[in-house]
Amino acid sequence: MEVPAPKRPSFWQSVTFKLIIIGLLILIILVPGAMIRNLIREREQSQLDVIAEIGSKWGYGQTINGPVLSIPYYKYIEEDEKKYREIRFAHFLPGELNIETAISPEIRYRGIYKTVVYKAVLHVSGTFDFPDTESLKLEPGSVMSGDAFIQVGITDMRGIQEVLPFMWNKHILEVEPGIPSSDISGSGFHVKIPLEGNDHFDFRFDLNLNGSEYLYFVPVGKSTNIEVTSSWEHPRFDGTFLPDHRDITDGGFEADWKVLHLNRNYPQSWKGSAYHTAESAFGCYLILPVDQYQKTMRSAKYAIMFIALTFMIFFFVEVLNRRRIHPIQYLLVGLSISIFYVLLLSLGEQIGFNLAYLISSLAIVGLITTYAASIFRNLKHTMILGICLLVLYVFLFILIQLKDYALLLGSIGLFVAMGLIMYTSRNVDWYSTTSMKNQDQQIGF
Repeated sequence: MEVPAPKRPSFWQSVTFKLIIIGLLILIILVPGAMIRNLIREREQSQLDVIAEIGSKWGYGQTINGPVLSIPYYKYIEEDEKKYREIRFAHFLPGELNIETAISPEIRYRGIYKTVVYKAVLHVSGTFDFPDTESLKLEPGSVMSGDAFIQVGITDMRGIQEVLPFMWNKHILEVEPGIPSSDISGSGFHVKIPLEGNDHFDFRFDLNLNGSEYLYFVPVGKSTNIEVTSSWEHPRFDGTFLPDHRDITDGGFEADWKVLHLNRNYPQSWKGSAYHTAESAFGCYLILPVDQYQKTMRSAKYAIMFIALTFMIFFFVEVLNRRRIHPIQYLLVGLSISIFYVLLLSLGEQIGFNLAYLISSLAIVGLITTYAASIFRNLKHTMILGICLLVLYVFLFILIQLKDYALLLGSIGLFVAMGLIMYTSRNVDWYSTTSMKNQDQQIGF
């Protein structure tokens, strides 16, 4: 009697079809993943809007550009057979500029968002030599020395709280708002000065200034010396020059710069708007260590890897344990992983990223593991799934913290994961689910 050949499963019952379904489910779950990333961007933008709103009332980031000695002169211009006299400005930089700054930071809130603002007290002093107008080849008699003035550029005039008397060769001069010339700075204040009777001029003034985020300085002196102290423990030094010395502790920071005129790309004197001094600005940012949005976004970018690896674990349990898992159950697990990022975002705004990550990951691992226990009906397989999920979330946390080595660690992790998948599936007959006899024991499941 002829024994009939074993009936092979149809395509709709094959492993190949199940893998196609799993792939489609992963693509479907990427849709809420994209929505979550958009939500993260919206929340981050809300924080930036709060920073801008507070800055608009308190004072934006400030850049101190000056002091600069400016002298008007006139130049005759012929146009359409007519001759016009046009007022222009020659600019001269100080020989020495010293600025000592004490920054007092404050935290301001709008709802759950916060930003850092500051009050700065600047002690500014230095020297000017008598301006050499001949070196600029101005027309004889065109220089209006009686209208010379010192200009100090300030980015946001609303931040000025008090300008103490401007001392010019031990004489107190009156400070006036605005700058007659826009060649160097668009906003600030100026002081009309006398130039007669001396070849060397000393100046000194103090400035109380409100601002937010950063405080920059422009090295207009032939020798510029900047000293900054603050009680803020999270500075970031930025701009064209880094400090020569800095000391950052839990109680604040100290930093100082010394910049020579040879380090800049503009001379000590010029006419008009030939040079843009603001390009050489430098200083410090007061960083608020609230980076949960960046970290949450980075973790969300790994969502497809988490979903794929978790589905792979379920798939191998299904194949090797011969327990069919419905696509709806895969979908529920994938959506649970997506909820992790929503939890991480919402909790991170309240309690910080690290603690939010711990709570969110434990909650999702517990949820998926408990759900898997009712599907697998096998304690060993359920424990393997739970341990794998914990390892994945720990790995992701380490990956987020190591910014410089994230690519290296991520590639190694993916290599190890792929090796484990290949090892686990080495004995699987992908053409038939009925020919996998005793593969549970062969693979260690």
